[in-house]
Amino acid sequence: MSETQFDVVVVGAGPGGYVAAIRAAQLGLNTAIVEAQHLGGICLNWGCIPTKALLAGAELATQFKHAGQFGFQVSQLEFDLQQLIKHSRQVSAQLVQGIAHLLKKNQVTVFDAKAKLIGKETLQLTDAKGQQQILTAPHIILATGAQARHLPQLPVDGKYVWSYKEALVPEQLPQRLLVVGSGAIGSEFASLYQDLGCQVTLIDIAKQILPTEDAEVAQYVQKQFQQKGMQVLTQSAIQSIRILNEQVQCVLTTPQGEQTLEFDRVLSAIGVQPNTANLGLEDLGVELNPQGFIQTDAYCKTNVVGLYAIGDVAGAPCLAHKASHEAVLCVEKIAGVQGVHALDRSQIPGCIFTHPQVASIGLHEAAAKAQNLPIHIGKFPLSANGKALALGDSAGFVKTIIHAETGELLGAHMVGHEVTEHIQGFAIAKYLEATDATLAQVIFPHPTLSEAMHESILASMQRAIHI
Repeated sequence: MSETQFDVVVVGAGPGGYVAAIRAAQLGLNTAIVEAQHLGGICLNWGCIPTKALLAGAELATQFKHAGQFGFQVSQLEFDLQQLIKHSRQVSAQLVQGIAHLLKKNQVTVFDAKAKLIGKETLQLTDAKGQQQILTAPHIILATGAQARHLPQLPVDGKYVWSYKEALVPEQLPQRLLVVGSGAIGSEFASLYQDLGCQVTLIDIAKQILPTEDAEVAQYVQKQFQQKGMQVLTQSAIQSIRILNEQVQCVLTTPQGEQTLEFDRVLSAIGVQPNTANLGLEDLGVELNPQGFIQTDAYCKTNVVGLYAIGDVAGAPCLAHKASHEAVLCVEKIAGVQGVHALDRSQIPGCIFTHPQVASIGLHEAAAKAQNLPIHIGKFPLSANGKALALGDSAGFVKTIIHAETGELLGAHMVGHEVTEHIQGFAIAKYLEATDATLAQVIFPHPTLSEAMHESILASMQRAIHI
């Protein structure tokens, strides 16, 4: 076995890992990155990116359905599912090549292997051929991500019961699809397949779909789903399945009682669990939180000196941009950069790419009330926004939660066309500690969808102009 020493070794090359490696190299640290499968991790290869490519196709399908209002008559429309899938895979492949180029450009050493901690500051690597070598570094950053969690009563077989991977590359569209779990992943896939022409049923054990979002937003999205023909079952759970005559027979418990329904395919989307197995964490005594994620401090340090964890493996929220942000602050802290700020989870925006889209940051209404905060709420419907009406997509609204005494922006919640592109405006405002008074003075361009953000702030002050 050969031994190689570095200043920093990063395990995992997803949006946390590769960003950490590049930033470390930029700061002059001799850096290596170890990846067992593919650069870019789940997000780039089987998550964030390919799903958005497929959802772009679903959005186009929706536009074709409403082409008549713009004067276009579309007939004999043909859809090639495999071409859409090919597009999504090409997008992922292009970005993977880009990451490889960036790592090379920044002189990061890349190891295609599995890594295991065999001591403090020491990793044992095993490549696909079984060959091993030792890497040592005073700083080791774990960025191994997470994987789909599964229910024992819903075993994924890849044919009748899918994980997200099978849902990204189907051989054909199922006529009837059951999606189990209505978080971001489940709701995005439900929206995707419904817009592509499938009959989708979405179930969740929670009281609302999108359980982490503002209740008003979740209710609105559910109504939009149902108007498209989707069946939505909340406070419902899957009890058992069996394959019968090429169909999946599912026994569900619902508020209305037990139901037995048949589907062509079932998608399990109930959340994720951390990739902590076979990393050697137990031998080093690495502390985990009650959910099994690696416990870290505000600067991503574990309880073992020289060992850090970032991204999904370090716990919620499991978002690519959170992982990338942690990567930078962790490495800059290691390098001794002055003025490094700890992660503030209240500043992390969330984006859900359903149709309509959902975006949010900060406290939702129920959380603010649970903290007994004095609040003003402003809402503005996109149906009163000129740009939304011109686009023919005016479903949705903007909701802002303002501290009644200080004017602080406590939270913002958006549902509608391309709101994921606009939430950064509220993120910037929140980070810069803007108040309702200062945001009211900002001049928003017209005609834009972003004007609804301004009107929502004005509405919280009882000053809205267009409602």
